[in-house]
Amino acid sequence: MLNMHALDPLDAQIILALDQDPSATILSLSQRLGVARNTIHSRIRRLEAEALGAFSRRLNARALGLDLMAFVELSIRQGAGGEALSALADIPEIIEIHSTTGNADVLLKVVAKDTADLHRITNLILETAGVLRTNTSIALLEVMPLRLESLLRRVADGALP
Repeated sequence: MLNMHALDPLDAQIILALDQDPSATILSLSQRLGVARNTIHSRIRRLEAEALGAFSRRLNARALGLDLMAFVELSIRQGAGGEALSALADIPEIIEIHSTTGNADVLLKVVAKDTADLHRITNLILETAGVLRTNTSIALLEVMPLRLESLLRRVADGALP
């Protein structure tokens, strides 16, 4: 886990400006936001290291021909969590892993070409040492994709810490 600092209003303004123009230069951001170039440059470097993550995180899996998304709940044998999670992380089609509370121990976000491919991936998951059972839900429609813009606007306006 990265050591993250809370975004301040300037960080949020920079990210919102980059959302509008991802290829904006340091100079254009500096002029647009009325802040010194060195400040913008250092803020972007820190944001890249701590908050923005890899460019691949912005990629839609459909661009890779993986049109099906599913959520897989797992029950893990007690004491086998670390080994199981490490092995699951090696399956490329598992794009997110979350440790959870409730009926499941772990929630996976999985992408696949189609239902036959999902079946293959589910079998790989079930073959993972420590995985006891799975429960799979196929996403029919993404009603609302991940969104943070309205929260960033609140931070930019000083309404959130």
